[in-house]
Amino acid sequence: MIVWFDGRLRGHAEPLVLATDHGLTVGDGVFEACELLGGRPFALTRHLERLERSASGLGLPPPDRELVRRAVAEVAAAWGESLGRVRIVWTAGPGPLGSDAAWGPGTLLVAASAVGAPRAVSVSVVPFTRNERSAIAGLKTISYAENVRALAWAHEHGGDEAVFANTRGELCEGTGTNIFLEVDGALVTPPLESGCLAGVTRALVVEWAREAGVEVREETLPLDAIHRAEHAALTSSTRGVVPVVAVDGRELSPGPLTGRVAEIYTRRHLEAPDP
Repeated sequence: MIVWFDGRLRGHAEPLVLATDHGLTVGDGVFEACELLGGRPFALTRHLERLERSASGLGLPPPDRELVRRAVAEVAAAWGESLGRVRIVWTAGPGPLGSDAAWGPGTLLVAASAVGAPRAVSVSVVPFTRNERSAIAGLKTISYAENVRALAWAHEHGGDEAVFANTRGELCEGTGTNIFLEVDGALVTPPLESGCLAGVTRALVVEWAREAGVEVREETLPLDAIHRAEHAALTSSTRGVVPVVAVDGRELSPGPLTGRVAEIYTRRHLEAPDP
């Protein structure tokens, strides 16, 4: 692991943040995770824009974008050419041991780690819901305990990834993925109003697939649509586009649109490192 904190690279086991940092005490912070490809972070500008939107949604000032870019560049250079991911964390900084506002200034930490090659996944639909009306709906916060619990439940039930409904019983998202179903010759994904995260890969898949003539719709879907689907896919920054091969133990085959869009995404994201 490569770690950057407070202006320079650090040892990965070095203690860095204060015990009163609100990111540690109450999860008051946001993050982004970019693929490191050939020594460069993919789609960094889009990730930084979302980082700033998430910070604003939590009432945090945005981090200095140029400082973040410099930190990411140092980490990427130290990481080298192998496949990896870089994680950018921005917290509210030191604060009280409670939910009142932090004192600041904010804490910035950037780290890189290895990532496995993308592969097809099985999913389990969990008995928990996303709250589409939550104060943090659609924000990429470091408050990930809900995802940790859901992913553990999925693993206990034979899934690689967990899938959530929202409180209205609509298909929403995975713990760190967006969902696409193949429906009547089109790719269909839940709209942002479902409470799902506005995934960077999701957005690029929608844009690039449409440019290639593939019909893509953002459409409200009932949860059972994933149980009825013949073909489905997940997208994320570290997975790209991967087929779903089982839902709660029911086997699915990789769909033709999933294969086509995966090829488009793989090719385009190699051609344009910061689309």
